[in-house]
Amino acid sequence: MKRIVYGIVSAVFALGVVSCTSAPEQRQGDVLMIAEQGFFASGGTVTEPAPGTYDPATNWLDAERPGNTAHVDHANTFYQIPTGGGSTPMVFLHGYGQSRTGWVSAPDGRESWAQWFLRQGHPIFLVDQPRRGAAGSTVRMTDMELDAWGDDGKSYKPGDQAWYTHFRIGRVAPERYPGSQFPAGEEAQNQFFRQMTPNTGNYEEELFGDVLSEVLADVRRMTGKKSIYVTHSQGGRVGWQTDADNIAAIVAVEPGGTPEIGSDLYYKFLEADIPIIMYFGDYIDNGPEDIMSSAFWKDVRDTAIAFAEAYNRDGGDAVVIDLPKIGITGNSHFMFQELNNAEIAAHLQNWLSERGLE
Repeated sequence: MKRIVYGIVSAVFALGVVSCTSAPEQRQGDVLMIAEQGFFASGGTVTEPAPGTYDPATNWLDAERPGNTAHVDHANTFYQIPTGGGSTPMVFLHGYGQSRTGWVSAPDGRESWAQWFLRQGHPIFLVDQPRRGAAGSTVRMTDMELDAWGDDGKSYKPGDQAWYTHFRIGRVAPERYPGSQFPAGEEAQNQFFRQMTPNTGNYEEELFGDVLSEVLADVRRMTGKKSIYVTHSQGGRVGWQTDADNIAAIVAVEPGGTPEIGSDLYYKFLEADIPIIMYFGDYIDNGPEDIMSSAFWKDVRDTAIAFAEAYNRDGGDAVVIDLPKIGITGNSHFMFQELNNAEIAAHLQNWLSERGLE
C-alpha cells in the first residue's frame, strides 16, 4: 500500500463539513481538527499486456494500446485521523448503488456518521469497493441487470423510483411515509438520487471480500489497531466475506443478509470472538403489505435475529437493534443520513464503549 497524504498537520478541514446544500447555520458541531488525511488503494491486480510492443513515441495516441497494462479491481479508501485521535479506527463500506459519499454528508447538507464518529476521536476510513466510485478500474465493463440494460447492454438502467420504494423512504417519490426521518424537500431528494452510482464491472462478493480484507490489514498497519467494520446493505454481504483477523467489531446497518447458521462464515466470526450489532429501521412490520419489499425486509431482519440468537447460544456476542422497538421511529434504509442519525450514532457509540472500543 502506498499512501497519498494531504495535510499531515492539524487542519481546519473535513470532507463534507462544507456542503453545497447547507447554509452555515445548518452545519453541525465545532470545527474538526484533522491531523492527517489522504487516500490509498488496497488489493487489486494488474492485467497482462495487450498484444504487441509498447511504443513510447505513439503512447496513448495509439488506440490499440499495444504492450499496455491496467491496474484494476482494487478498493479506494479516503481516511481522516483527528488530532489526538487514538480511538479505535472505523472502516465504512457502502451498499449497492452507493459509494462512500453517504457516510460523509446527508442529502440536506447535515453531517453523516463519518463526521459524528470523527468528533468522538475515531480515525475514519471510507471505502469505495472495487468497481465502484473512485475504484472503478476493471477488466470488463458490467453486464449485470441491476446496472445496465438495452440490446447492447450499454445503457445505464434507471432506478430512482424503484430504489426509493425499496429503501422504504416512501411509497412513491417524492412522498415520504408518515413520521419519516428522511430529509424533506425537493433539493434533498435531488441530492440523494445523485448519490447513486453503478458498478463499472460485475459484482463479485468473494473477490470484494478479499480486497476489503486487504483494506483492513492496511488500516491496522497504519494505526496499530483492529477496526470497527461498519457495513451497509450489500456491503454487509461483502463484510461477511472479509477475513476476521483485523476486525474488532462488526456494525451491520440493514445488511443484505447474514451468514447461514453453522456455516464456515458463521464460525469464522464466532471463533474470532467478534461482537456484532445489526440495526434495522422502520416501515418493516408496518410497511405496506402490497409492496414486495416489505416482505423482503421482514425476512432479512428476522433472519438476522435468528443469526444473533444462535451466535449468542454458541458463546458469541450479537444483537439486532430493531429501532422502533426501542422507541426510535421513522427511519428508512439510510438511518445514518436521516434527521435523527446522531441519536442512532450515540446508541452505537454506547454499545462500542461497553466493549472497550472507544
